[in-house]
Amino acid sequence: MKMHETFIKPMHPEGRKFVAIFALVTLGLFMIWDVLGWIGAGLTVWCYYFFRDPERVTPERPGLIISPADGIVSLIEPAVPPTELGLPATPLTRVSVFMSVFNCHINRAPVAGRVSAVAYRPGKFFNASLDKASADNERNGVVIEMADGRLLPVVQIAGLVARRIVCFVKPGTHLGRGERFGLIRFGSRLDVYLPEGVSPSVRVGQTMVAGETVIAELDK
Repeated sequence: MKMHETFIKPMHPEGRKFVAIFALVTLGLFMIWDVLGWIGAGLTVWCYYFFRDPERVTPERPGLIISPADGIVSLIEPAVPPTELGLPATPLTRVSVFMSVFNCHINRAPVAGRVSAVAYRPGKFFNASLDKASADNERNGVVIEMADGRLLPVVQIAGLVARRIVCFVKPGTHLGRGERFGLIRFGSRLDVYLPEGVSPSVRVGQTMVAGETVIAELDK
């Protein structure tokens, strides 16, 4: 890897218009006062950084469930998947990954498989680190059917600052493990519901890297 690639990451196309808006506002601020202009310049760099889309090296060993998001494990607890996904009302182990505004917000598939359902539900915008965010906040659920027939729901949840969930897939889409399936703008959370009988291999407070960190193993 070249030295500049360590600091300058590619940007997802979803972020181009936001960076352009920040840059235009910054030009206007420089015309008013240099100090404001430099503040705008810093925010423009932050916006570019927010929409960064780095390449990730996803583990290839069969049976692994990978983190769908960068961030911190904020909750691990039994919970019933969202009703709009049409799944049995059976509590499953839910692993929640909280993304701050400084994390990369590209979401990646925890497992390989076929998307069997996608369901969006409008809602509130509580702090995404809170437990009630899973039930009350705006969210978008994706159910991935694995090769063995087991289902793995992963839910994008908007947060206090986030106001836009983006999902790239629809029912019938085939995803590879670690493949990009969506993003959320400006602070949010991802919930992964582990299949019945699967235990997490991470702890609350642990740092996650999307597409790379193993959160559970199907056969353990």
